[in-house]
Amino acid sequence: MFKNYFKTAYRNLLRNKNYSFINIIGLAIGLAVCLSIFLIIQFQTSFDDFHSKKDRVYRVLTEYPSTDANNISRSKDVPFPLPASLQTAFPQIEKLAPVFASHDDVLLVSDEKGSATKAFKEEKGVFFTSASFFHLFDFPIVAGSYESLNQPNNVLLTKEIAERYFGDWKTAMGKTLKLEMGGYLFEHGTDVLTVTGILENIPVNTDFQLKLVVSYGTGATGSVMATNTNWADKTNAGFGCYVLLPANTSIVQFNQELKSFAKKLASPSYSDSYALQSLSEVHYDTLAGNFSNKTINKKLLNAFWLIAGFILLIACVNFINLTTAQAVNRAKEIGVRKVLGGRRSHIQIQFILEAFLIVSSAIVIAVGITLLALPSIKKLLDLSISFDLLLGPELILFLIGTTLLVTLLAGFYPSLVLSNFNPVNALKSKFTVNSAKGLSLRRGLVVFQFVAAQALIIGTFVIVKQMNYFTHQELGFDKEAIINVPFRVDSVRISRLGYLRDQLLDIKGVKDISYSSNTPVEDLSNMWSSLKFNRSSKEEAFKAITKFADEKYLTTYKLPLLAGRNLQPSSYTREFLINESLMKSLGITRPEDILNKEISIWEDRIKCPVVGVLKDFNDRSSRDETAPLLISTNVTMYNQAAIKLETGNISAVLQSVQQAWEKSFPNLVYEYRFLDEKIASFYKQESQLAQLYQLFAAIAILLSCLGLYGLASFMAVQRVKEVGIRKVLGASVSNIVYLFSREFILLIFLAFLIASPVAWYFMNQWLQDYAYRIDISWWLFLIGGLAALLIALATISFQAIKAALARPIKSLRSE
Repeated sequence: MFKNYFKTAYRNLLRNKNYSFINIIGLAIGLAVCLSIFLIIQFQTSFDDFHSKKDRVYRVLTEYPSTDANNISRSKDVPFPLPASLQTAFPQIEKLAPVFASHDDVLLVSDEKGSATKAFKEEKGVFFTSASFFHLFDFPIVAGSYESLNQPNNVLLTKEIAERYFGDWKTAMGKTLKLEMGGYLFEHGTDVLTVTGILENIPVNTDFQLKLVVSYGTGATGSVMATNTNWADKTNAGFGCYVLLPANTSIVQFNQELKSFAKKLASPSYSDSYALQSLSEVHYDTLAGNFSNKTINKKLLNAFWLIAGFILLIACVNFINLTTAQAVNRAKEIGVRKVLGGRRSHIQIQFILEAFLIVSSAIVIAVGITLLALPSIKKLLDLSISFDLLLGPELILFLIGTTLLVTLLAGFYPSLVLSNFNPVNALKSKFTVNSAKGLSLRRGLVVFQFVAAQALIIGTFVIVKQMNYFTHQELGFDKEAIINVPFRVDSVRISRLGYLRDQLLDIKGVKDISYSSNTPVEDLSNMWSSLKFNRSSKEEAFKAITKFADEKYLTTYKLPLLAGRNLQPSSYTREFLINESLMKSLGITRPEDILNKEISIWEDRIKCPVVGVLKDFNDRSSRDETAPLLISTNVTMYNQAAIKLETGNISAVLQSVQQAWEKSFPNLVYEYRFLDEKIASFYKQESQLAQLYQLFAAIAILLSCLGLYGLASFMAVQRVKEVGIRKVLGASVSNIVYLFSREFILLIFLAFLIASPVAWYFMNQWLQDYAYRIDISWWLFLIGGLAALLIALATISFQAIKAALARPIKSLRSE
């Protein structure tokens, strides 16, 4: 019996090739979008999910005081003394792992005689920690021992890094490396490390992208971290702490105890507090961040699910509209089957099986589309999604569940409609499906399609406009034709900075050069300092970003002064420049009133007068308002050079800059980055989101137009005699086209009225994440609505013109 059902369904699909093709392709595109989104979400939600103790692992967050109790600022960074203090104060902690993530490190690989042969620059991936780290996290080791990290000057390498450095990971054991740390936290010589273990390559779905794991306590860096007892330093960039707690520990109670612990700290001015955060929440914390600097907001994942659901529903609506549009063509078939004894349930099963065949075919094509699109998706979103995910049980369940769900959604209603035909009317060719209920449902489905499509179009316009605002807004400083070259300072290199400056300024095309710890705008690597003003004994309630830069900083970046003067040349910290925001935070309105007043930072270890006030500029990304800012000289803190270039013949100038750099610092890996590219990278996720929304909006419009085509086909068949009569009575082609288009225009306008407030609400919520944002203009909605209208009219014009040009004698012959 079922064999006959399948055979009949197969023949019907072949007989109506165009209908079947449109249905299958429409569903395949919708299912491919859902499948792609499923893979993206599955990848994002799998981060650090493979650790066996994941439910008991927590990281310690620092919570900063705030005047707004509902908006507590927090950071993944903690003070150096915290790990040891926690271990003493909370004996119930099973394991504790301090973790320091270094950056911009240089690794020198030595030959048998100890001479450096190769230099490698690691922007990220060098971690300092103890063996206890691997009691919390499951990163398999293939040679050596985790416990070797309990001794200083040992290092574990991943297979990939060992092969890169030594050719074969099996020969790396026992070899030595020289580490020159980047950053500006520490000043020390080169550390010699011995390879005591090889780790398996690190999975892509972890926020611990380990390359080298250095034993905690190595060199001056490790000594500072392991023995530092000064709570005045507050948090330290890149330094975090993870703990393993016993099962069934009350985190609420533990956090209360942590707050009490913070209040008992030695410094009376200490106001920071601490809280635990589950490992499962780390990847989604966009405020505190993580060691990979790659987070994703759960709201965005929910938006992806919503888009996938809408596009899948749009595809199902197309199926319903196209199937019911073919109803008249199959009326006699159904009439004959009913006359011959076919039951209504049999006919329903027949049409559901046809839907199942279409959906199954669409699923196969969707998998193929996804396989072809996955490399582009990975590149667009900078993801490392593996094709292995396509073989996972979750995906198989997703495909089976989707097939059954779509079969029911897309096949159930048409099966009810088609099985309800009156056999007498069907065999007399008097069948019509013009009930108000049926038409209202189909019209409602089309309205739903265009609500989703227009909302996506409007949302895309808003995101693109916000991205253009990021790109073209005034930052308050010059970012054009400036390259930033990182370096690590030591006594030898400090002595050669002046020589390097002279060499670079002798190059035709180099206009200026400045050494500093940061560019004017940073996203994640700012250093924050508590401060006291005008010899006050109490710290201010806010913190200030602290940058160290030479006297050329202002001229290189063209930072305007409102009052006072520039910094004097100095190798040490002797005076401060501040910005307007810091001045206003101190309650001062006139820049001249703060000049020569004293500011102290770092528990009064640095006390300097204010010599100048800078006009506010963007010191962070546009997600945040301009923060209070201090700038001062200190050559030991410099870790990059800003080189201002002329715009002509940049390629040749860059080659000359590299030659001068390598001549001055022959053992330093040279690399540069244009400042405008760095600033653009702050908004990488928004840029990716804009491109993804454009793609989703285009697909939604395409599928919605398929639905319109189905409804237009349906109406053309239903109104064929009406059109014939109108033409006999003198109606023109334009009258007939207008007759068809009028209803669709009304439907699309109704969809626009619904989509506009929905799009405004969600996009306004999205914009609230940015301190600097656009206003949502009315013309964005108008353009979105007109775009949808024009595309829809172009879609239905084929059926409208075809109906208008048809000879009336063919439709009236049976009358």
